[in-house]
Amino acid sequence: MKSLNLPYNPRLDQLRWLAVTIVFLFHYYHEYMRQGGVPQYNVLLAPVTEGHTGVGLFFALSGFLFMQIAQRQQHIVYRDFLRNRLLRIVPLFLVVFVLATSIGRDKFAPQDLLYVLATNLGLAPTSYTVVTGAAWSISVEFTFYLVFPFLARFALERGASYLLQLLGIMLFLKLAAYTANEKSTLMFFSTLVGRFDQFLIGMLGAFAVSRHAAQLRRHGAWLVPLAAALVYGNCVLQASVSRFDPASHDKFWIFWSMLEAFGWTCLIMCWVGWERRMPAVVERVLEHGGKISFSFYLLHMAALTVLANFIGLPHWTGSRVLDALLAFPLAYGATWAMSALSYHVIEQPFLRLRRSYGDKPAV
Repeated sequence: MKSLNLPYNPRLDQLRWLAVTIVFLFHYYHEYMRQGGVPQYNVLLAPVTEGHTGVGLFFALSGFLFMQIAQRQQHIVYRDFLRNRLLRIVPLFLVVFVLATSIGRDKFAPQDLLYVLATNLGLAPTSYTVVTGAAWSISVEFTFYLVFPFLARFALERGASYLLQLLGIMLFLKLAAYTANEKSTLMFFSTLVGRFDQFLIGMLGAFAVSRHAAQLRRHGAWLVPLAAALVYGNCVLQASVSRFDPASHDKFWIFWSMLEAFGWTCLIMCWVGWERRMPAVVERVLEHGGKISFSFYLLHMAALTVLANFIGLPHWTGSRVLDALLAFPLAYGATWAMSALSYHVIEQPFLRLRRSYGDKPAV
């Protein structure tokens, strides 16, 4: 998706595609198990079985991108920044929220309307069903938007050390929260206490790229695989030490989000800094996937649920695993098509209403 405040970098859309595809794989795997599939405990499949890590990539990428914009513009007009963010996420988010309240109409209470501001907390209508469950992260993301212009200003004035100091405070708050919450894993997974550091680490990545751009260009051929290995290693570590369990109380999750964001930010930095191109057709496909990634993210579980209930897992080979692998391209393609339609009908008309919130044009 093209910004009005920064020259277009297709690598960012490619990373958005990667993030949403990992999340899709994660939920496809769980839908496969609901259809009678055998759980896979091989740690080599950790990026799939722990594919919620794609959300961490989204958060780190947001911090990275907006800090790059702040570095270019030096001054962000708060009102216009929020206006653009609202135009970006609210139209489709409200569609999903209305869908959630419609599904849960028998449980609906007037005060549930306030959950439009906090879909990641309490008994939000969007959390009653997997169809709309992905909306939890939008409230986390938007809260970051509310404070980002201030964080960017202070970071530009004081340097990257300001963000490191904030990370120290976040770690202290996590330690305190861990002592007081019996289901700390879910708290760390879905609240600002557990996720805000991922935005900060992404912002630090923007500082690192501005300082080491030449080295990233020169050494990208080996830095990109190294960063990818780091991300993979983080997934394997989590699958080995502490799989995602909303009811658990594991100390690993105090530090998990920082480890996750560090790996993803390293990959963001190396991928954005590396100049080697992929085949043109591959780049176009991945860039389109990044462009529609918001619709893909919010609607993919609805698509999977429709496919599971009206078609189900096919019985083509007699092997549940092989059948799931063969059906994956069909499910992914159907979700892509629905997401592209959603982008063009719901998102794009509002995106055209955006305006620059800095002094320098994107080009």
